[in-house]
Amino acid sequence: MWGGRFAEGPSAIMREINASIPFDKQLWQQDIAASKAHVAMLAACKIVSVEDADTITGGLEKVAAEYEADGVPENWDLEDIHMTTEARLAELVGPVAGRLHTARSRNDQVATDFRLWVRDETDSLLEGLAGLQRSLVETAGQHADSIMPGFTHLQTAQPVTLGHHLMAYYEMIARDVSRFKDARVRLNQSPLGSAALAGTGFPIDRKMTTQALGFDAPTANSLDAVSDRDFALDFLGAASQCALHLSRLAEEFVIWASQPFGFVRMPDTLSTGSSIMPQKKNPDAAELVRGHAGRIVGCQMALMMTMKGLPLAYSKDMQDDKPPVFEAAGLLQLCVAAMTGMVAGADFRTGRMRQAAELGYATATDLADWLVREADIPFREAHHITGAAVKLAEGKGSALDELSLEELQVIDPRIDDRVYKALSVEASVAARNSYGGTAPEQVRVQIAEARKSLGMDQ
Repeated sequence: MWGGRFAEGPSAIMREINASIPFDKQLWQQDIAASKAHVAMLAACKIVSVEDADTITGGLEKVAAEYEADGVPENWDLEDIHMTTEARLAELVGPVAGRLHTARSRNDQVATDFRLWVRDETDSLLEGLAGLQRSLVETAGQHADSIMPGFTHLQTAQPVTLGHHLMAYYEMIARDVSRFKDARVRLNQSPLGSAALAGTGFPIDRKMTTQALGFDAPTANSLDAVSDRDFALDFLGAASQCALHLSRLAEEFVIWASQPFGFVRMPDTLSTGSSIMPQKKNPDAAELVRGHAGRIVGCQMALMMTMKGLPLAYSKDMQDDKPPVFEAAGLLQLCVAAMTGMVAGADFRTGRMRQAAELGYATATDLADWLVREADIPFREAHHITGAAVKLAEGKGSALDELSLEELQVIDPRIDDRVYKALSVEASVAARNSYGGTAPEQVRVQIAEARKSLGMDQ
């Protein structure tokens, strides 16, 4: 490959450190597609003959069929997917294969292939995330009235509905979707034709290859085009944020499935047993989603550190751009699929949830709000009165609505028997009827908007 420049071949160490075919073989479909677009353009611009272009295109299709059937061979002497494909093409069609590399470099070739791969993976992830959103919305719709404790600091705070809780994750995933879509817009420019770093002297038509490959426009600066990996960092940034959201949801399931909570029975298909304790049903899928988040964030940091000090244009460090992106994408696809199945297949123990909501004085804020609304007491004073009522109930081991009116009036005589209408968990959630609140009415509004956005009722 290196021609007459070198008197000796690479050492074994150089051969091993230099080869990327073990991982960049994943780009074979994109490499074939970009090569076919490139040679079609070369023919249209009369840089190669139509006959040669047809021969090369036919050869590329044969190579693709071989890869599809048998996988990509790993010959480290050929270094990467680009030279592997070109070498096999030469075996199939002869010296005419050498015309394929006219007016391009491996620098713009890999930049193009990698963008195409990230774009394809982004589209696949967007489909998966839409499936997770549909699962969240469907399950939330089944539980718009199911009462559970809402937490702050993992302490019982106020009653909410399970539907409201699940729709919070719908909103998180919606932001993830928007980040991936934004990244896709910035990604969708074609580096092909930038050559090694300075463009090419051949009369190529970059708009033709741009259109053929589904890009929006050609990149505007050849130096930037071959050295830019912002698109990969954008992808990893969106993937990291999404992984954090999935990790939070997974943690909820881990906690809820524990015996002290008992809020959910996990699907058998996403749980494991113990080698020694026959009673165990471990939420291993959720725990692995939680663990994979760290690996995905690590992939983002790895590429950031690779890129942080590189001068223009291409440096061999950038060969290390693909493994973290490939790893993060594969892990995230698994995590999205696992959480989609978990949300859809979980058996929520709503009776246990409601019982837990009645504990911990979750309606204390409702008492304070009632004092403000009905007795015209400033909130800070109402807060103090409510604290005294909670202290009394705690000392008696009773719920707030189990205190007698006489006991409440000893704390403050302005309390009357209307207060009991505000102290049930049902009254508490129904009262939170502000837009975006936990009242079942509002939850159903949010679910209807989500279903419309996802096209679920068409």
